[in-house]
Amino acid sequence: MKEEIYQKLASHLDSLPDGFPPSQTGADLRLLEKLFRPEEAELAVHLTLDRESADVIAARAGLRPDTAEQRLAEMAKKGLIFSHVSEDGACFYQAIPVVVGIYEMQVNNLSPDLLDALHDYWGTAEERARPETIRQMRTIPIQESIESHLQALTYEQVNELVQAHSRFAVAPCICRRHVKLRGGGCAAPEESCLIFGDWADFYARTGRGRAIDRAEMFALLARADAANLVLQPSNSRDISFICCCCGCCCGVLRGLKGHPRPADLVANNFIAALAAETCEGCLTCLDRCQMGALVEDGEHVTLKSERCIGCGLCVTTCPSGSLTLTRKPENTRQPIPATFNATWHIISEAQAD
Repeated sequence: MKEEIYQKLASHLDSLPDGFPPSQTGADLRLLEKLFRPEEAELAVHLTLDRESADVIAARAGLRPDTAEQRLAEMAKKGLIFSHVSEDGACFYQAIPVVVGIYEMQVNNLSPDLLDALHDYWGTAEERARPETIRQMRTIPIQESIESHLQALTYEQVNELVQAHSRFAVAPCICRRHVKLRGGGCAAPEESCLIFGDWADFYARTGRGRAIDRAEMFALLARADAANLVLQPSNSRDISFICCCCGCCCGVLRGLKGHPRPADLVANNFIAALAAETCEGCLTCLDRCQMGALVEDGEHVTLKSERCIGCGLCVTTCPSGSLTLTRKPENTRQPIPATFNATWHIISEAQAD
Protein backbone atom coordinates (compact mmCIF):
# COMPACT_ATOMS: atom_id res chain seq x y z
CA MET A 1 0.00 0.00 0.00
CA LYS A 2 2.79 2.47 0.93
CA GLU A 3 4.67 1.75 -2.29
CA GLU A 4 1.50 2.44 -4.27
CA ILE A 5 1.15 5.84 -2.58
CA TYR A 6 4.67 6.84 -3.59
CA GLN A 7 4.21 5.43 -7.09
CA LYS A 8 1.22 7.74 -7.54
CA LEU A 9 3.24 10.67 -6.25
CA ALA A 10 6.12 9.84 -8.62
CA SER A 11 3.69 9.81 -11.56
CA HIS A 12 2.20 13.11 -10.43
CA LEU A 13 5.64 14.76 -10.16
CA ASP A 14 6.58 13.34 -13.54
CA SER A 15 3.69 15.31 -15.08
CA LEU A 16 5.10 18.60 -13.75
CA PRO A 17 7.72 20.69 -15.59
CA ASP A 18 10.88 18.73 -16.48
CA GLY A 19 9.35 15.63 -14.92
CA PHE A 20 10.58 13.04 -12.43
CA PRO A 21 11.98 10.15 -14.50
CA PRO A 22 11.70 6.72 -12.85
CA SER A 23 14.68 4.78 -11.55
CA GLN A 24 15.00 1.06 -12.24
CA THR A 25 16.54 0.59 -8.78
CA GLY A 26 13.65 2.20 -6.85
CA ALA A 27 15.81 5.19 -5.94
CA ASP A 28 13.01 7.52 -7.03
CA LEU A 29 10.59 6.09 -4.46
CA ARG A 30 13.23 6.00 -1.73
CA LEU A 31 13.91 9.70 -2.32
CA LEU A 32 10.21 10.53 -2.08
CA GLU A 33 9.94 8.58 1.18
CA LYS A 34 12.66 10.78 2.66
CA LEU A 35 10.83 13.93 1.63
CA PHE A 36 7.12 13.08 2.08
CA ARG A 37 5.29 11.28 4.85
CA PRO A 38 2.67 8.85 3.42
CA GLU A 39 -0.23 11.18 4.29
CA GLU A 40 1.61 14.06 2.62
CA ALA A 41 2.25 11.99 -0.50
CA GLU A 42 -1.47 11.12 -0.66
CA LEU A 43 -2.43 14.78 -0.48
CA ALA A 44 0.28 16.10 -2.80
CA VAL A 45 -1.17 14.32 -5.84
CA HIS A 46 -4.29 16.50 -5.56
CA LEU A 47 -2.41 19.77 -6.03
CA THR A 48 -2.00 21.39 -9.44
CA LEU A 49 0.05 24.18 -10.98
CA ASP A 50 -2.84 26.51 -10.17
CA ARG A 51 -3.01 28.14 -6.74
CA GLU A 52 -6.04 26.88 -4.83
CA SER A 53 -7.50 27.18 -1.35
CA ALA A 54 -7.30 24.36 1.18
CA ASP A 55 -11.09 23.89 0.88
CA VAL A 56 -10.88 23.18 -2.84
CA ILE A 57 -7.97 20.77 -2.43
CA ALA A 58 -9.64 19.07 0.56
CA ALA A 59 -12.78 18.39 -1.47
CA ARG A 60 -10.73 16.80 -4.23
CA ALA A 61 -8.74 14.70 -1.74
CA GLY A 62 -11.73 13.68 0.38
CA LEU A 63 -10.37 15.33 3.54
CA ARG A 64 -11.85 17.66 6.11
CA PRO A 65 -10.84 21.25 5.30
CA ASP A 66 -9.12 21.79 8.65
CA THR A 67 -7.11 18.57 8.24
CA ALA A 68 -6.09 19.56 4.73
CA GLU A 69 -5.19 23.10 5.83
CA GLN A 70 -2.89 21.88 8.59
CA ARG A 71 -1.21 19.31 6.36
CA LEU A 72 -0.76 21.74 3.47
CA ALA A 73 0.79 24.35 5.77
CA GLU A 74 3.28 21.76 7.05
CA MET A 75 4.13 20.67 3.52
CA ALA A 76 4.73 24.27 2.46
CA LYS A 77 7.02 24.80 5.44
CA LYS A 78 8.97 21.68 4.38
CA GLY A 79 9.27 23.02 0.82
CA LEU A 80 7.24 20.23 -0.77
CA ILE A 81 4.64 22.63 -2.18
CA PHE A 82 4.31 26.41 -2.61
CA SER A 83 2.00 28.65 -0.61
CA HIS A 84 0.86 32.20 -1.25
CA VAL A 85 -0.82 34.47 1.29
CA SER A 86 -3.03 37.13 -0.27
CA GLU A 87 -3.43 40.67 1.02
CA ASP A 88 -6.61 39.67 2.92
CA GLY A 89 -4.79 36.80 4.65
CA ALA A 90 -6.22 33.95 2.58
CA CYS A 91 -3.76 31.14 1.83
CA PHE A 92 -3.45 29.33 -1.48
CA TYR A 93 -1.40 26.25 -2.32
CA GLN A 94 0.28 25.03 -5.49
CA ALA A 95 2.22 22.00 -6.69
CA ILE A 96 5.87 22.58 -7.60
CA PRO A 97 8.21 20.46 -9.76
CA VAL A 98 11.12 18.54 -8.34
CA VAL A 99 13.45 21.02 -10.15
CA VAL A 100 12.97 24.04 -10.14
CA GLY A 101 11.05 23.63 -6.90
CA ILE A 102 11.25 20.89 -4.27
CA TYR A 103 15.01 20.42 -4.58
CA GLU A 104 15.79 24.13 -4.23
CA MET A 105 13.42 24.36 -1.24
CA GLN A 106 15.57 21.82 0.65
CA VAL A 107 18.43 24.31 0.97
CA ASN A 108 18.29 24.13 4.78
CA ASN A 109 17.72 20.36 4.90
CA LEU A 110 20.75 18.94 3.07
CA SER A 111 21.62 16.10 5.45
CA PRO A 112 24.08 13.35 4.42
CA ASP A 113 21.13 10.94 4.07
CA LEU A 114 19.25 13.29 1.74
CA LEU A 115 22.38 13.99 -0.32
CA ASP A 116 22.97 10.25 -0.71
CA ALA A 117 19.35 9.73 -1.75
CA LEU A 118 19.57 12.53 -4.31
CA HIS A 119 22.78 11.18 -5.83
CA ASP A 120 21.40 7.64 -5.84
CA TYR A 121 18.36 8.87 -7.75
CA TRP A 122 20.19 11.13 -10.21
CA GLY A 123 22.70 8.38 -10.92
CA THR A 124 20.00 5.84 -11.81
CA ALA A 125 17.16 7.94 -13.26
CA GLU A 126 15.97 6.92 -16.71
CA GLU A 127 17.47 8.98 -19.53
CA ARG A 128 14.92 10.24 -22.03
CA ALA A 129 14.55 12.89 -24.69
CA ARG A 130 13.29 16.29 -23.63
CA PRO A 131 10.10 17.42 -25.42
CA GLU A 132 10.31 20.42 -27.75
CA THR A 133 9.37 23.26 -25.47
CA ILE A 134 10.74 26.26 -23.61
CA ARG A 135 13.06 26.09 -20.60
CA GLN A 136 12.40 27.01 -16.99
CA MET A 137 15.39 29.35 -16.86
CA ARG A 138 17.08 31.73 -19.27
CA THR A 139 20.34 33.66 -19.33
CA ILE A 140 20.44 37.45 -19.28
CA PRO A 141 23.52 39.67 -19.60
CA ILE A 142 24.80 41.83 -16.81
CA GLN A 143 23.47 45.36 -17.25
CA GLU A 144 26.72 47.09 -18.18
CA SER A 145 27.33 44.77 -21.14
CA ILE A 146 24.26 45.96 -23.07
CA GLU A 147 25.02 48.89 -25.36
CA SER A 148 22.32 51.47 -25.99
CA HIS A 149 22.05 50.69 -29.71
CA LEU A 150 20.83 47.15 -28.88
CA GLN A 151 17.53 48.62 -27.59
CA ALA A 152 17.14 45.84 -25.04
CA LEU A 153 13.63 45.12 -23.82
CA THR A 154 12.84 45.60 -20.13
CA TYR A 155 12.78 41.84 -19.43
CA GLU A 156 16.27 41.56 -20.96
CA GLN A 157 17.76 44.12 -18.55
CA VAL A 158 18.45 43.04 -14.99
CA ASN A 159 18.12 46.57 -13.58
CA GLU A 160 14.65 46.91 -15.09
CA LEU A 161 13.64 43.49 -13.75
CA VAL A 162 14.62 44.57 -10.25
CA GLN A 163 12.89 47.96 -10.55
CA ALA A 164 9.64 46.20 -11.50
CA HIS A 165 9.44 44.61 -8.02
CA SER A 166 9.04 45.90 -4.48
CA ARG A 167 9.48 42.67 -2.46
CA PHE A 168 12.85 40.89 -2.39
CA ALA A 169 14.66 38.10 -0.57
CA VAL A 170 18.04 36.39 -0.81
CA ALA A 171 18.76 32.73 -0.01
CA PRO A 172 21.76 30.40 -0.08
CA CYS A 173 22.48 28.83 -3.45
CA ILE A 174 21.36 25.19 -3.20
CA CYS A 175 23.93 24.07 -5.79
CA ARG A 176 26.88 25.73 -4.09
CA ARG A 177 25.85 24.46 -0.65
CA HIS A 178 25.26 20.95 -2.02
CA VAL A 179 28.67 20.72 -3.70
CA LYS A 180 30.46 22.08 -0.61
CA LEU A 181 28.79 19.49 1.60
CA ARG A 182 30.10 16.82 -0.78
CA GLY A 183 33.66 18.12 -0.39
CA GLY A 184 33.91 20.35 -3.46
CA GLY A 185 32.83 23.83 -4.35
CA CYS A 186 34.40 27.20 -4.98
CA ALA A 187 34.94 30.58 -3.35
CA ALA A 188 31.86 32.22 -4.91
CA PRO A 189 29.44 33.72 -2.34
CA GLU A 190 26.88 31.18 -1.13
CA GLU A 191 24.10 33.65 -0.39
CA SER A 192 23.29 34.49 -3.99
CA CYS A 193 19.84 33.12 -4.87
CA LEU A 194 17.81 36.29 -5.51
CA ILE A 195 14.05 36.01 -5.03
CA PHE A 196 11.20 38.33 -6.09
CA GLY A 197 7.54 38.98 -5.37
CA ASP A 198 5.41 36.07 -4.13
CA TRP A 199 8.43 33.77 -4.10
CA ALA A 200 10.32 36.28 -1.93
CA ASP A 201 7.42 36.32 0.51
CA PHE A 202 7.41 32.50 0.62
CA TYR A 203 11.17 32.22 1.18
CA ALA A 204 11.15 34.78 3.99
CA ARG A 205 7.99 33.39 5.61
CA THR A 206 9.31 29.82 5.67
CA GLY A 207 12.85 30.70 6.78
CA ARG A 208 14.62 29.78 3.55
CA GLY A 209 15.88 33.27 2.92
CA ARG A 210 15.87 36.76 4.38
CA ALA A 211 13.93 39.76 3.18
CA ILE A 212 16.07 42.53 1.69
CA ASP A 213 15.47 45.90 0.06
CA ARG A 214 16.11 47.00 -3.50
CA ALA A 215 19.45 48.62 -2.63
CA GLU A 216 20.82 45.36 -1.24
CA MET A 217 19.51 43.51 -4.28
CA PHE A 218 21.57 45.78 -6.54
CA ALA A 219 24.59 45.33 -4.27
CA LEU A 220 24.24 41.53 -4.52
CA LEU A 221 24.07 41.76 -8.31
CA ALA A 222 27.28 43.84 -8.32
CA ARG A 223 28.93 41.23 -6.11
CA ALA A 224 27.81 38.48 -8.49
CA ASP A 225 29.41 40.33 -11.40
CA ALA A 226 32.69 40.67 -9.48
CA ALA A 227 32.60 36.92 -8.72
CA ASN A 228 32.16 35.99 -12.43
CA LEU A 229 28.65 34.62 -11.87
CA VAL A 230 26.14 34.11 -14.69
CA LEU A 231 22.64 35.56 -14.18
CA GLN A 232 19.88 33.01 -14.80
CA PRO A 233 16.36 34.26 -14.02
CA SER A 234 13.10 32.37 -14.35
CA ASN A 235 12.14 32.21 -18.02
CA SER A 236 9.42 34.84 -17.68
CA ARG A 237 9.03 38.55 -18.22
CA ASP A 238 7.87 39.00 -14.63
CA ILE A 239 10.64 37.10 -12.87
CA SER A 240 10.35 34.97 -9.73
CA PHE A 241 14.08 34.55 -9.11
CA ILE A 242 17.57 35.17 -10.45
CA CYS A 243 20.19 32.48 -9.85
CA CYS A 244 23.78 33.77 -9.75
CA CYS A 245 25.61 30.76 -11.13
CA CYS A 246 29.16 29.45 -11.33
CA GLY A 247 30.28 26.85 -13.84
CA CYS A 248 31.65 24.48 -11.20
CA CYS A 249 28.62 24.08 -8.88
CA CYS A 250 25.49 25.01 -10.85
CA GLY A 251 23.73 21.94 -12.23
CA VAL A 252 22.40 23.89 -15.22
CA LEU A 253 25.77 25.38 -16.19
CA ARG A 254 27.58 22.08 -15.63
CA GLY A 255 25.15 20.42 -18.01
CA LEU A 256 25.68 23.17 -20.58
CA LYS A 257 29.47 22.98 -20.27
CA GLY A 258 29.39 19.29 -21.07
CA HIS A 259 27.57 19.91 -24.36
CA PRO A 260 29.56 20.72 -27.52
CA ARG A 261 27.20 23.59 -28.42
CA PRO A 262 25.80 25.27 -25.27
CA ALA A 263 24.55 28.19 -27.39
CA ASP A 264 21.96 25.88 -28.96
CA LEU A 265 20.49 24.88 -25.60
CA VAL A 266 20.28 28.04 -23.55
CA ALA A 267 17.33 30.43 -23.70
CA ASN A 268 18.76 33.89 -24.34
CA ASN A 269 18.63 36.75 -26.83
CA PHE A 270 22.28 37.79 -27.04
CA ILE A 271 25.64 36.40 -28.10
CA ALA A 272 29.18 37.77 -27.87
CA ALA A 273 31.12 39.14 -30.82
CA LEU A 274 34.91 39.55 -30.97
CA ALA A 275 36.89 42.13 -32.96
CA ALA A 276 40.10 40.07 -33.02
CA GLU A 277 42.18 42.84 -34.61
CA THR A 278 41.88 45.04 -31.51
CA CYS A 279 42.31 42.29 -28.89
CA GLU A 280 45.18 43.17 -26.52
CA GLY A 281 45.68 39.60 -25.29
CA CYS A 282 45.13 40.39 -21.59
CA LEU A 283 43.22 37.06 -21.24
CA THR A 284 40.90 38.45 -18.55
CA CYS A 285 37.93 37.08 -20.46
CA LEU A 286 39.18 33.50 -20.10
CA ASP A 287 38.55 33.58 -16.35
CA ARG A 288 35.24 35.40 -16.74
CA CYS A 289 33.70 32.95 -19.22
CA GLN A 290 31.97 29.97 -17.56
CA MET A 291 31.51 28.07 -20.83
CA GLY A 292 35.01 28.00 -22.27
CA ALA A 293 33.77 30.06 -25.21
CA LEU A 294 37.00 32.09 -25.25
CA VAL A 295 40.35 30.37 -25.72
CA GLU A 296 43.92 31.60 -25.86
CA ASP A 297 45.26 31.88 -29.41
CA GLY A 298 48.86 33.06 -29.41
CA GLU A 299 48.86 36.65 -28.17
CA HIS A 300 45.10 37.02 -28.57
CA VAL A 301 41.91 35.08 -27.92
CA THR A 302 39.47 33.25 -30.18
CA LEU A 303 35.71 33.19 -29.64
CA LYS A 304 33.85 29.91 -30.08
CA SER A 305 30.37 31.25 -30.75
CA GLU A 306 28.78 27.82 -30.43
CA ARG A 307 29.74 27.87 -26.75
CA CYS A 308 28.57 31.42 -25.93
CA ILE A 309 25.44 31.77 -23.77
CA GLY A 310 25.30 35.58 -23.95
CA CYS A 311 25.91 36.33 -20.26
CA GLY A 312 28.05 39.40 -21.03
CA LEU A 313 30.68 38.68 -18.37
CA CYS A 314 33.50 38.92 -20.88
CA VAL A 315 32.30 42.26 -22.25
CA THR A 316 32.48 44.45 -19.16
CA THR A 317 36.13 43.68 -18.35
CA CYS A 318 37.53 43.81 -21.89
CA PRO A 319 39.91 46.82 -21.75
CA SER A 320 40.04 47.31 -25.53
CA GLY A 321 36.31 46.96 -26.14
CA SER A 322 37.01 44.08 -28.51
CA LEU A 323 34.20 42.01 -27.01
CA THR A 324 30.62 43.19 -27.38
CA LEU A 325 27.16 41.69 -27.27
CA THR A 326 24.99 41.38 -30.35
CA ARG A 327 21.34 40.40 -30.60
CA LYS A 328 20.69 36.88 -31.89
CA PRO A 329 18.67 36.52 -35.13
CA GLU A 330 14.95 36.78 -34.53
CA ASN A 331 14.27 33.28 -35.84
CA THR A 332 16.50 31.79 -33.12
CA ARG A 333 14.80 33.57 -30.21
CA GLN A 334 12.09 31.92 -28.14
CA PRO A 335 9.03 33.76 -26.82
CA ILE A 336 9.23 34.56 -23.12
CA PRO A 337 5.99 33.96 -21.15
CA ALA A 338 4.56 36.69 -18.96
CA THR A 339 4.87 34.81 -15.66
CA PHE A 340 6.76 31.81 -14.31
CA ASN A 341 3.42 30.04 -13.74
CA ALA A 342 2.70 30.45 -17.44
CA THR A 343 6.12 28.96 -18.22
CA TRP A 344 5.34 25.95 -16.03
CA HIS A 345 2.00 25.40 -17.77
CA ILE A 346 3.60 25.55 -21.23
CA ILE A 347 6.26 22.99 -20.30
CA SER A 348 3.78 20.69 -18.57
CA GLU A 349 1.40 20.74 -21.54
CA ALA A 350 4.27 19.92 -23.95
CA GLN A 351 5.20 16.91 -21.81
CA ALA A 352 1.63 15.65 -21.90
CA ASP A 353 1.43 15.68 -25.73
